[in-house]
Amino acid sequence: MRFGKKLKTTLKRDWQLYLFMLLPLAYFIIFKFVPMGGLQLAFRNYTPKGGLWNSPWVGLKNILKFLESYQFERVVKNTFILSVYGLVLSTIIPIGFALIYNTIEKPRFKKITQTIVTLPHFISVVVLVGIMMQLFNNRIGIYGIMYEKFFGEFPADIFGNPKAFRHLYVWSSVWQNFGWNAIIYIATLSGVDAGLHEAAQLDGASRLQRVWHIDLPYLTPTIIIMTIMGIGNIMSVGFEKAFLMQNNLNLEYSELISTYVYSVGLSGTYKSDFSYATAIDLFNAVLNLVLIFTANKIASRVSDTSLW
Repeated sequence: MRFGKKLKTTLKRDWQLYLFMLLPLAYFIIFKFVPMGGLQLAFRNYTPKGGLWNSPWVGLKNILKFLESYQFERVVKNTFILSVYGLVLSTIIPIGFALIYNTIEKPRFKKITQTIVTLPHFISVVVLVGIMMQLFNNRIGIYGIMYEKFFGEFPADIFGNPKAFRHLYVWSSVWQNFGWNAIIYIATLSGVDAGLHEAAQLDGASRLQRVWHIDLPYLTPTIIIMTIMGIGNIMSVGFEKAFLMQNNLNLEYSELISTYVYSVGLSGTYKSDFSYATAIDLFNAVLNLVLIFTANKIASRVSDTSLW
C-alpha cells in the first residue's frame, strides 16, 4: 500500500517527466520488442501460405545449414577482420586526437579544429561512398586522372581490388568519425585536475610524460567501457556502406554477414529464403551477445571498470 501511494504521489508530482518517457518507450516497444516475435522464423520453414505462425517448425535446421555452408567461413572471417580492424583504429586514433587536442591552448583554434573534424560525421553513407568514387575511380576520379596525366595510362581499379576493400572501408570510416568519437575522450580529459599537471611540471615532467602518467590513466576507464561496447557490435558491420562499395570483383572480401543476409533473404542473388536469412541474423546477434559478455567479464577481472 505504501509503495502504491508513493508511486501515485510521484506520478502526480512529476507527470510531465513521465510524459516525455512515453515516446521513447513506445519506440522501443514498437520497433525493438514487438519485432522479436519474428525471430521464430529462424526455426521455421517459412511459406507465404503458412505465414509467420503456421509455417512448418524445423528447429535448428536453418542455423545448422548456415554453419555447414561453404559461405560460413568466408562471411564470418570477413566480418570479424573488418570489425576488429575498424575497432582498433576507431579507438586509437580518437584517443590520440583527444590527447593532442587537449594540449591546444588557444580556445578559438580549439573550437575551429573540433568543428572541422566533427563535420564529416554528418555526411550520409551514400554521399561518403560517392565522394570516394569521385576520388578513387580509375577513369573519372582524381586518382585516375592524375595517374593518367603522369604515366599516360589509366591505373588499376581500386574498387575492383578485393584486398583494397577493407582499407577503403575502414580508413574512410575513421576519417568520417574520429572527430565525433573523440568527443567523449575530450570531455573526460576536461575533468583532469589542472593541479596534477602543474605539480608534474614543477617536478620537471615533459609533456609526453604528463600525457602518459596523468591523462592516459584518467582515460583508461572510458577506454575500457567504449571498447567493451565496441566488441559487443564487433560482428555487426554496417550493411549500407559495405553494400554500396560491393561489386562482383571484390566480393571475396566484401561479402559480410549483413550483406549475405540481404542476398539470401531479399535480393534474389540466391533463392530467397526468409527463414534462413533470419537464422543467420539471429546467429550473428547471439555471437555479439556472447562477445560483449566475455569482454565485460575479462575487463572486470583485469581492472575495476566494467559495464556491470
